[in-house]
Amino acid sequence: MDLESAIGGHPIKKDSWRAVLTLAYQSLGVVYGDLSTSPLYVYKSTFAEDIQHSETNEEIYGVLSFVFWTLTLIPLIKYVFIVLRADDNGEGGTFALYSLLCRHARVSSLPNCQLADEDLSEYTKDGVDLTNKKTCGSRLKSTLEKHRVLQRVLLVLALIGACMVIGDGVLTPSISVFSAVSGLELSMAKPHHRYVEVPVACAILVILFAIQHYGTHRVGFLFAPVVITWLLCISAIGLYNIFYWNPHVYRALSPYYMYKFLKKTQRGGWMSLGGILLCMTGSEAMFADLGHFSQLSIKIAFSFVVYPSLVLAYMGQAAYLSQHHGEESNYRIGFYASVPEKLRLPVLVIAILAAVVGSQAVITGTFSIIKQCSSLGCFPRVKIVHTSSKIHGQIYIPEINWTLMLLCLAITIGFRDTKRMGNASGLAVITVMLVTTCLMSVVIILCWHKSFVYAIAFILIFGSIESLYFSASLIKFREGAWVPIALSLIFLIVMYVWHYGTCKKYEFDVQNKVSINWLLGLGPSLGIVRVRGIGLIYTELVAGIPAIFSHFVTNLPAFHQVLVFLCIKSVPVPHVRPGERFLVGRVGPKEYRLYRCIARYGYRDIHKDDLEFEKDLVCSIAEFIRSEKSETSVKLEDAEESERMTVVGTSSTNVDGVRMCEDEGETAETSEVREIKSPKKLRKRVRFLVPESPQMEMEARRELQELMEAREAGMAFIMGHSYVKAKRGSGWVKTAVINYGYDFLRRNSRGPSYAWSVPHASTLEVGMVYQV
Repeated sequence: MDLESAIGGHPIKKDSWRAVLTLAYQSLGVVYGDLSTSPLYVYKSTFAEDIQHSETNEEIYGVLSFVFWTLTLIPLIKYVFIVLRADDNGEGGTFALYSLLCRHARVSSLPNCQLADEDLSEYTKDGVDLTNKKTCGSRLKSTLEKHRVLQRVLLVLALIGACMVIGDGVLTPSISVFSAVSGLELSMAKPHHRYVEVPVACAILVILFAIQHYGTHRVGFLFAPVVITWLLCISAIGLYNIFYWNPHVYRALSPYYMYKFLKKTQRGGWMSLGGILLCMTGSEAMFADLGHFSQLSIKIAFSFVVYPSLVLAYMGQAAYLSQHHGEESNYRIGFYASVPEKLRLPVLVIAILAAVVGSQAVITGTFSIIKQCSSLGCFPRVKIVHTSSKIHGQIYIPEINWTLMLLCLAITIGFRDTKRMGNASGLAVITVMLVTTCLMSVVIILCWHKSFVYAIAFILIFGSIESLYFSASLIKFREGAWVPIALSLIFLIVMYVWHYGTCKKYEFDVQNKVSINWLLGLGPSLGIVRVRGIGLIYTELVAGIPAIFSHFVTNLPAFHQVLVFLCIKSVPVPHVRPGERFLVGRVGPKEYRLYRCIARYGYRDIHKDDLEFEKDLVCSIAEFIRSEKSETSVKLEDAEESERMTVVGTSSTNVDGVRMCEDEGETAETSEVREIKSPKKLRKRVRFLVPESPQMEMEARRELQELMEAREAGMAFIMGHSYVKAKRGSGWVKTAVINYGYDFLRRNSRGPSYAWSVPHASTLEVGMVYQV
């Protein structure tokens, strides 16, 4: 299943209907696996305890009416027709909404933002002028920018949504696989089936997580056929049950039956809403996985395939249950009871496969949301493995994978029934939806430039429905709903402590920048021996000289002839085009051979491997040297802010720029390029292929020659090993957060050299204490 052509969403609009339908077919296996398996446990969770299935059928008709209108209002109207339009350059999800808000108002959680980032192609603001203070958007923008409390509220909202997605990554595999396996209960004695269900479900979960490091690209082509087979199966069984057991069940689609249901059941009916809301489990995936497909393909797949199939499945179950009442109704009210006996075994197999596909999509989504959090500075750095070079977004995070597996097994073994699993999963699902509703209301005003009336109407209509379900889930705190709250609280603390510590560390760097006069006083040699090679000094600063540089100069007897202050930063856009990857400039006069290079990545970008990164970095500096004009050189008398940065793309995008060749042999000159050759005595041959440019100064050629020789001598990645401590006199909360919380996370997370795919084989670390 090749999703590469679907990245971004914009090209899809120009494609043929065949391409759109192909994407719609593929989306069935990636997006709808979780949502399509919800019939396995909705009725069973709803009738678990709060209400009883009586002879009048008012309960089953009321539940069916609630399910139908919930599916219609939330997944269909809210997500398909409204929320999908709030894409971030083709990307969706909680952080896509937060990213949109960060670009329309200065509320970003990233400390090292630059004005130059606003020139990125994907940093669009729809061309609407928000300087007019009379508009709703401009008033809201100024309010958000003035009050840091509101900015923190937006960040915490986005983090809560992300934490609940992670919690859903634990609960969905548990309840989906366990519910699928629960079909075994009808083929054996009631006291014995529990001894089989739990071990089988655990075995499937272990296998599912154990194969994650292989990626899904090898079996991904099977996902869509499995989900389609499952949808056809449940819709066909639903039609059979409707015509065979109760053809008049369609009457229950009337909202009047919801009123009768609540009037009769009262508090029990309200509490049962915690089970009914499970019918929209997985709806958020339509928005979160938008980056793999297009809006039109997801709308077609849901409106014409998934939605009708689910409605028929729920109507069929209700038709069967309306004619079956008895003492064992709680035991036999599950999905498999409505399946004809001869079909139960094949349906059981298909259900298990569909549950695995749905769980796989949720697990991959959990990896993706953690990567986005890490890119935006809200999660400790983790090892990210890209399992496929062709399929966009296929990643694997070992630490998170095994943590999810242990938590899934604990939930399955600890609860051992769909009732408590459903209570836990329902709260996680509805919380994410509430967060999306809150952020969407701000997007409607700030990004879509609508009046407050539209935002208030959106919250009143959808927020009130979701709040009703949220209250019904929250009341079951002691019956399983505490699990997503506990998990989310732990992850939220981790995220916020990491974000707080990172911001404080950056503030220390900014406040302790070294003066440019100090650099000028050292002279071109920097007061030490300059040896051949390139030194990459990692810093999070985007301007000025980091304090750690003076620490290096003081403690190291020699330094490389070419020094590069390297900053690898994330920007609040999903992707940065390769042609806009680097910002390159000088630090100090030309003879100092000090450069600043800022590599910019979006929160969904894939970081390149060591060798490719090195090549792109050196080529970007060489292209900067070649294209630099003498009249645009930096005036150092104006302080650090006078640094002028030039946008330079990667080597693959600079077709007419400098190219670098590394080999052992000779290459013949052509009429199109001139070669700047290095001495023959070196082991590795490095050449810059420079486009014909008569205006190129000799000084620039000499600088390119030195850069080439330095590249041949090798590169070293130099970084500070920081020890962050709270200042004396700090409050006990700050001291505990920095000295214990942030320090623990920093010690147990990946360093920049591992997280950013920079050459860690030749890394030099120098310790430094940060008093924040």
